[in-house]
Order: sequence, then structure tokens, then C-alpha cells
Amino acid sequence: MSADGHNWSMGAYATDYVEKSWPTLYGGRGGIYDFEGGGDSIASPSDGFIWDNCIRNGLSIRSYGEFVINGKNPGDSMKPSVPSLDGRVAPFYRGYDLNYSDLDRYEAWKQEFDAYEANGDLPRFQIIRLPNNHTQGTRKGKLTPKAYVAQNDLALGLIIERISRSRYWPHAAVFVLEDDAQNGPDHVDAHRSIAFVASPYAKRGAVDHAMYSTSGLLRTMELILGIGPMSQYDAAARPMVDAFTTTPDFRPYVHRPASYNLEETNLAGAYGQERSEELNLLTEDAAPDIEFNEIIWKSVRGPGSPMPAPVRSAFVRIPAADEED
Repeated sequence: MSADGHNWSMGAYATDYVEKSWPTLYGGRGGIYDFEGGGDSIASPSDGFIWDNCIRNGLSIRSYGEFVINGKNPGDSMKPSVPSLDGRVAPFYRGYDLNYSDLDRYEAWKQEFDAYEANGDLPRFQIIRLPNNHTQGTRKGKLTPKAYVAQNDLALGLIIERISRSRYWPHAAVFVLEDDAQNGPDHVDAHRSIAFVASPYAKRGAVDHAMYSTSGLLRTMELILGIGPMSQYDAAARPMVDAFTTTPDFRPYVHRPASYNLEETNLAGAYGQERSEELNLLTEDAAPDIEFNEIIWKSVRGPGSPMPAPVRSAFVRIPAADEED
């Protein structure tokens, strides 16, 4: 299960074009968002993405909202944004659209999953996109950031519970990444993000403090699927071995009902409302991240709460004295 950051998170490699163009795009100095199948193939890794790796190795895949072109209206069929996903996207699972509920996405996914449980033909690799943790800031009449995140959390919990109560649970592993963690206020590093693992073989109730990369998460999935790496980055990345155990626990996951009002909307005059109306929220990564972060921070913490400055850290590994260069 994944979110965005498409080229580097899905392909373990960002092309020279992407590396040179994303700073100007994210900095609001020009450019277009063409990292998700749009634009020229110059934006795509030479070996493709994780689903291309699966297809090359004869594994079935299914995309729910990832690398898709939305139909004009909810209920319209989705189309893949890259040729390799032709026939491999869920047609009625809507992609990035903040006006569409993640709970409706869960229902669309569940409808297919129920059918797969009945016929025993579940694709070996699935990508499920739940994008509404991006929020619409404090736009008047739209869901508050808290309500959006609560909705997003509930949808995720329902998905994990459904998988854990299925015939596929004994052999399942679900990896969850948050999108757009860059420049977020974090007491260790602004580039740090969380990752979750759900599986009978995942250590229950454990927190793994090892430093992994997104490429390391991809490498872990590749090893489970029995396929090779796509680039030198996932080939050399540290797999998430400390998150797993050899003793499985097959108890199903039980989701927690929402404890927050999922229908709460922003009131008139909320902090940053005028600016929220101006920002481009029709597509991911189009809003200036630090400014948008501050709007969300003050919506949650109060308009008088100063947002902490991003922390930049260096992680240096010092080799042992007897270790070779």
C-alpha cells in the first residue's frame, strides 16, 4: 500500500530529469507535475516501477488509484496513465480527488477483494492509494484537516481488518507509507516519515527504530515476492528484516471506530482560509509545502501556536576500527 512520491518510491530511482525539475516545481518557480505517467518517458526510471518488475517476472498486479486518470465524475471508469497498467487498474477506484471519500475508496476496493476471496485469484501485488490525508487546508465548508486524517485512518484500518479476516492473511504482508512528509515539523529530521507493516509475520506491538529508506521497503517487498532489484539503490538498500519474526501470529486485526467527527468542516474565518482557497489542491504536490504545513498546523494546534522550524539532521555511520575501507 502506498501513496505518492512516485518515481523514487515506486521505482527506487529518480531520473536526472526528475532530480533537476522537482525543486523548481515544489518551490513554485515553474514546471508541471508530470511524474505520474504524464509528460515524456524521461520522467520514468529506465527499469520502470515495481509493478513493471512484477510483470517481467510473471506476477499478477492490481492498482487501486495509483497511476490512473480519473473519470470526469465519481462513478466514471478510471484509465491507466502508463501502458504497462492497461487492464490492471481497478476501474471504479477513484484516484487523487479530495472531494471523494477514502471510505468510498475502501468500499470500491472491498468489492473487488470479496470477489477475489470467492474465486481465489487475488493478484500477487496490489497498490492501494488513500490520498485524503493531504487535506484541503482550511477551505470554507470543506472537511477540517482532522476530519480528513480521521477518515483516512479509518479507511486504512478497515482495509487491514478485511485482509486479516480473509483466506489470504497467512501469506499476506502490507506496507504502509505516508505521502508528502517533506519539511514536516519533526523533532529528529524533516525528511523522516513513518512506515507501518501488517502481517502475521510482523512483530506485534513493536517499534523498529532501524533507519530504513523507501528503497529498503521496496527491496523487502521484492524479496518477499521473489523478484530481483530494479536499480543499484534497492539492490543495496537495507531490507526491513528487524520488523519481522519467524513465529507467525494469525490473530485478525480489529479496527478502531473513528473517535473524531468525520463530518467536521472548516468554519468561516479559519486561519489561512483565504490562502487555502488560492492554493492548487487539484493535484498532489502543487501547493507550497511549508506554507501549507503551517495552515494545517494552526488548524490543529490553534492560530496562536507557532509551527516549529524544520529540523535538518545528518546521519553518519562510523565504521569500526578493524573494518575495511
